[in-house]
Amino acid sequence: MTDSPFEYAPAPESRDIANLKPHYRPFIGGQFVEGAGEPLKTINPATEEVLAEVETASASDVDKAVQAARKAYDKVWGRMPGSERAKYLFRIARLIQERSRELAVLETLDNGKPIKESRDSDVPTAAAHFFYHAGWADKLDYAGLGPDPRPLGVAGQIIPWNFPLLMLAWKIAPALATGNTVVLKPAETTPLTALVFAEICQQAELPPGVVNIVPGAGDIGAELVNHHGIDKIAFTGSTDVGKLIQRSVAGTPKRLTLELGGKAANVVFDDAPLDQAVEGIVNGIFFNQGHVCCAGSRLLVQESIADELLEKLRYRVSTLRLGDPLDKNTDVGAINSAKQLAKIHELVDSGDNEGAQRWTSSCPLPERGFFFAPTVFSDVQQSMRIAREEIFGPVLSVLTFRTPDEAVAKANNTPYGLSAGIWTEKGSRILWMANQLRAGVVWANTFNRFDPAAPFGGYQESGFGREGGRAGLEAYLNA
Repeated sequence: MTDSPFEYAPAPESRDIANLKPHYRPFIGGQFVEGAGEPLKTINPATEEVLAEVETASASDVDKAVQAARKAYDKVWGRMPGSERAKYLFRIARLIQERSRELAVLETLDNGKPIKESRDSDVPTAAAHFFYHAGWADKLDYAGLGPDPRPLGVAGQIIPWNFPLLMLAWKIAPALATGNTVVLKPAETTPLTALVFAEICQQAELPPGVVNIVPGAGDIGAELVNHHGIDKIAFTGSTDVGKLIQRSVAGTPKRLTLELGGKAANVVFDDAPLDQAVEGIVNGIFFNQGHVCCAGSRLLVQESIADELLEKLRYRVSTLRLGDPLDKNTDVGAINSAKQLAKIHELVDSGDNEGAQRWTSSCPLPERGFFFAPTVFSDVQQSMRIAREEIFGPVLSVLTFRTPDEAVAKANNTPYGLSAGIWTEKGSRILWMANQLRAGVVWANTFNRFDPAAPFGGYQESGFGREGGRAGLEAYLNA
């Protein structure tokens, strides 16, 4: 931390607001049921304390959940008029808003992200996705997706640990709006908000079996992927697991969408507004501790401004406050797990060993918990692991370029293709660059901006299919 004329007094949010329970169970057929799998203990990554014990699903529980979803689809949800389905989605959206403070605190406890991100970004955007898709439920005939779009049936959905509630909303809202039923597996380390969402489904009086939540590890995800009663798989997570899923469903009639890893380029030209660009760079890589698949983890800076930009960037990063995620002043929270922290350390060590220049913020680290100080590598070469592999942490790799063509070549020199950013005052350059970059989402003079009406997804090893917007409806319809 840099010297400051004032210090921030602690402003912790009360953990009591989370209404944390000692025990959670799977949600199948509209009821919380005993899970036949091995119970897991979910950990607060900021303190390493056990938050709750979660009963997990077994293969037989997955089968029961799929049967419940099929029954609900055949008898109720698939036959229900869109205008009626919309009412349930609107109820869910309003209940998320009503319980927003509880959900935000629970998400921060279970995930480690700063409360201000859970409160101001994750939970409001989750509600917005249900509001948005509720509006589509009775308008599918006008979506341009065929004369008589029909739901697929039962959707199996697997979500990651970096945005547990928000990724749930990205998956469940379009599935329900289009008339499908759902069996969802939350991430092993962050199941709590998904199970509270099940309570919200009960509050909304959603018909039994329309939404089912089956917590567990990767074996439960595999059971869901391979179940013969599933019509569509939607997965967000690592590229390696995405490839395994694609192999599993190949040759079957199951539909598939994958939203996988990324190594996004954030490109800054010499005419960019540097102070604005620095804020966008910081948001692009240090938001949610860098646990973002579309994080701007590769910064490409035009050579003539590299020194000036790096000086501004290091100063700005040095002001970020790292610590208790429940403190409203915290900018950088905890890494989600010991396993992920070890991966970050390994890749950062490789950057040191390969000759990159490492700068790390001097902010003190708490004695307990999984924390990693914001780090910036300069003098990075494209052959280095830190420039090629997804670190998924608060680590930025800085490369330079001289010409726009070189910027495009370096930005596209990756097997991924999820997102990119462009910083320049020239509108023509923005349009030219956006057309050249192989990325599903390209931001101009901003970063990490999302809207339920805007489709999101990638190319190459970042997956295929889109979530959000009119295009996101197509993955859940037979058109």
